[in-house]
Amino acid sequence: MKIILLYGGKSPEHDVAILSAFSVISAVYFDYYQVQLIYIDKTGQWVKGPLLTEAPETDETLRLTWDTAGHEVEGFSGKVIDPGDIKEENAIVFPVLHGPNGEDGTIQGFLETLNMPYVGAGVMASACAMDKIMTKYILQAAGIPQVPYVPVLKNQWKENPKQIFEKCEGTLLYPMFVKPANMGSSVGITRAENREELQNALQEAYRYDSRALVEQGIDAREIEVAVLGNDDVRTTLPGEVVKEVAFYDYNAKYIDNTIKMAIPAEVPEDVMQKAREFAKLAYTMLGGSGLSRCDFFLTNKNELFLNELNTMPGFTEFSMYPLLWENMGLKYGDLIEELIQLGLKRYEQQAAFE
Repeated sequence: MKIILLYGGKSPEHDVAILSAFSVISAVYFDYYQVQLIYIDKTGQWVKGPLLTEAPETDETLRLTWDTAGHEVEGFSGKVIDPGDIKEENAIVFPVLHGPNGEDGTIQGFLETLNMPYVGAGVMASACAMDKIMTKYILQAAGIPQVPYVPVLKNQWKENPKQIFEKCEGTLLYPMFVKPANMGSSVGITRAENREELQNALQEAYRYDSRALVEQGIDAREIEVAVLGNDDVRTTLPGEVVKEVAFYDYNAKYIDNTIKMAIPAEVPEDVMQKAREFAKLAYTMLGGSGLSRCDFFLTNKNELFLNELNTMPGFTEFSMYPLLWENMGLKYGDLIEELIQLGLKRYEQQAAFE
């Protein structure tokens, strides 16, 4: 069978997606699969690369090259294609795309239109989980605890910034965290300690989205639970991002690799159980399938708040999601295989409904 590895993308998380794609392809069981590379560059150009029968040596080889006419050139190269050209029989798409135009339902809707099976969540779950404001509303409806928040639309802020500041300061205490509604990997997220910093943080968030979320900053540990499955949902023991600074930004997570993780997290048994229950409930409420990573805040009073769900979490060698499953006895290669089978089962179920 052929795996169509779709990676890169137009979002600011392009480079993270390449690292994740390299880790995925390094774990694929090539005894059973061939891997067709489909690279989306930062401008949105789709490039069809070689059909691989073994893993490449470095992630840099996944940054495909091509000439201006779209013909193949020497080296690890490709040719420019129309997106619809990826359709073929006896193949499944593995979209390793983080952020907008990748895990927000757009690519999933496109693959549904092509009638191709793919790994991961469907259109609705992807769109809702990617949108931080929508996620908050769904978690609230499910009765899952979360930190206080204020959604702020860009046009509201431009029309009456004073009113927005007063609403945030009347609802939340400093420090606050300001996030673009549709972005991941800490892109565009800023910590604000006062009104001036809040203004700057909103301006930064609006570089990436017209909708922003202002959240109450709390002194808490970061606990994460991995979820796997379609109808039969399984969860892992929680892992912890061990903080050495107040806030890990994009560079700390992916460039400098300064994050330390504790797997499993050292938390009380009841907290561990509650995190797994909340993760499963949130996943089910969002209509999740395939996979997700649920991120929690845990205070020193053992209060648990669900922060967000990632329907296509990082798959790099440093990423929490595969490491959490490895701790549960599921090796990286077996995890990839299970995700492929879950994608095929979901496709077959949908076909049966028609």
